[in-house]
Amino acid sequence: MALKRNGVGHRGGAAPGADTGVAAVSQSRIGNWALVGGLALLTVLVVILDISTGNDLRVVPLLVVVPALASVYCSLRQTIWIAVWITTVVVGFRVGADGTFWDFVFGIGFAVLACALGVAACAARIRHATEMARLRSAAVTLQRQILRPLPVGTDHVIAHGLYEPIEEDRFVGGDIYEVVESPYGTRVIIGDVQGKGLAAIGAGFAAIAAFREAAIREPTLTGVVEALEAAVVRHNVFSAQTGEAERFVTALVLGFDEGGRVEAVNCGHLPPRLLHDGRSSAVTLHRTYVPLGLAGLSRETRTTESFDLPPGAMLLVVTDGVTEARDAAGAFYPLDTRIGAWAGHGPRELLDALHADLENFSGGVRRDDIAALALLRTPADGSRRPRVTAPGAVVSGVRVPGDDEVAGESERRTAAV
Repeated sequence: MALKRNGVGHRGGAAPGADTGVAAVSQSRIGNWALVGGLALLTVLVVILDISTGNDLRVVPLLVVVPALASVYCSLRQTIWIAVWITTVVVGFRVGADGTFWDFVFGIGFAVLACALGVAACAARIRHATEMARLRSAAVTLQRQILRPLPVGTDHVIAHGLYEPIEEDRFVGGDIYEVVESPYGTRVIIGDVQGKGLAAIGAGFAAIAAFREAAIREPTLTGVVEALEAAVVRHNVFSAQTGEAERFVTALVLGFDEGGRVEAVNCGHLPPRLLHDGRSSAVTLHRTYVPLGLAGLSRETRTTESFDLPPGAMLLVVTDGVTEARDAAGAFYPLDTRIGAWAGHGPRELLDALHADLENFSGGVRRDDIAALALLRTPADGSRRPRVTAPGAVVSGVRVPGDDEVAGESERRTAAV
């Protein structure tokens, strides 16, 4: 599930635009009329040049390269149409040209073969692009199913989020986040799995699943982190047995209670930013521990640190897809400089401004997933806590199913299996 581009809400189910993304790869990049006009003009120019050079230099046979060029930019139907047209033109000129019978046969055979190869190349390109689009769509859909829809409210915080996977088959990342209300307060995690692709998503899912269970079971935040460490290590053991590379996970784990203090364990992640009274500052965490999955390489025992979160204050936590965004000159995104201007915004407005500024700064070119959470302390009366969405309601264009619909869908899937 992923947030809308403005960070306001999620869409559920399949990846938005997944079907259209697969269909788009077979579409032409050139309009039919532009293609007809360009092909007609090229044919006329080549024919005039061929006539002007006479028998000394035959130019028309060179038209056989056109289907090969068209296979890169055109749809399969357009490429076939171009191949038929070029074959007709070349055969027509061969019929009226001087030469032996075998010159005619070899010339026509070469033209047909070249045009057929152009059509085959187009079909292969579309087939490969379709497979990549389906793989990319499946990976992004899987990642979206792992992550919780936001915003979400607990007795301690209101969490709004911005999340955008890069949606490239070799760049699908493993950014993760979760908010869990437990008997010991609200626990929050934001993290980034090393590497890209489906393997990174698998490691992220292992960490998320462990966090959801440990956040409710473990009375201490360090106990939650130890459970996460064990889950990532177990996943790496399984990955090694199946030939996959081992992964580590940078993570920031936070704990909110009834008071104004926040506990934190930083496992190689970026520190949070505190926004309060129109000012922003990075929260100073004195200890940064090794990422999850690498505790065996360190003798340090992970411990918690705490800091104040005054009433009305907000925490902003991000992944390195934000801080490592680059502009055209290669400069990194100056997060601390930019968010100072938005310190008085609400969580939703803050994430909207951050997203728009990132797009403008990077020119729309992203090299990594973007994930950010804005965590606002819940008022004592819970008046600003987001309401639970009722079945049948529509959120971000997606209808929330009722319990009977979910049960019916489960029965249908079971019967299909």
